[in-house]
This record gives sequence, structure tokens and C-alpha cells, in this order.
Amino acid sequence: MNKQFKDLREDIINGLYQYDLLSVKNEETPYLIEIINSLEEIDEIIESNLFNYSLYRLSYVDRAIIRLATYELKYTETHEAIIINVAIELTKKYTDLDDEKQHKFNNKLLDNIKKAIRG
Repeated sequence: MNKQFKDLREDIINGLYQYDLLSVKNEETPYLIEIINSLEEIDEIIESNLFNYSLYRLSYVDRAIIRLATYELKYTETHEAIIINVAIELTKKYTDLDDEKQHKFNNKLLDNIKKAIRG
């Protein structure tokens, strides 16, 4: 993965995390502001694809990763495989425990979201 691409995603996840935790927009990049302004719709999409689970049971970091990926699936032309692969790599890096369950959960959720958005 391109380092600049990876760094941008990590910065956005950090910004979404801070916004979710503190309701503060620290790094106001235009892309982050677009995502924050779309959170209501993004969260509805995520919630409608969670089964026996709620958005706020996800950790703050996982919620930020899923929100970014959902935004990209909905509003960008980036290939869905790239979006999901980046999200899973970030999950493995930041939230996977030794049991590797979280990235599998996020992968399944994002696959459901992809099907709902892009068919």
C-alpha cells in the first residue's frame, strides 16, 4: 500500500476517533469534514447492516475504520476491494487481538455494506 495513501487513511481514522470521543474536529481536512458531515447517513448504513449488534458496541477505533470505509464505498469511485482491504489491514494493525476475530467481523460487515451500497 502506498505510504501517502496509508498515512492519509490513518490521519482520517484518528480524526474520526477524536471527533467520536471528544466531539472535537482537530484536524480539519476537507475530506474529514465531508465524512463528519455525512455521519448520520453513514451510521444509518452501518446500523442497517449490523445484525444482533449495534454501532456503539464497536470500539471507537473500529467505528472510525468502518465509517471511513462506508463513506468511501458510498461516495467514491475507489474499487471496493481496495477499500475493504485497507480497512482490514488497519483493523489488524490497531484493533485485532490474538484471536483475529475483529478483522473477520469487520470484513463481514463491510462486505454486507458493499452489497447494500454497490450491489
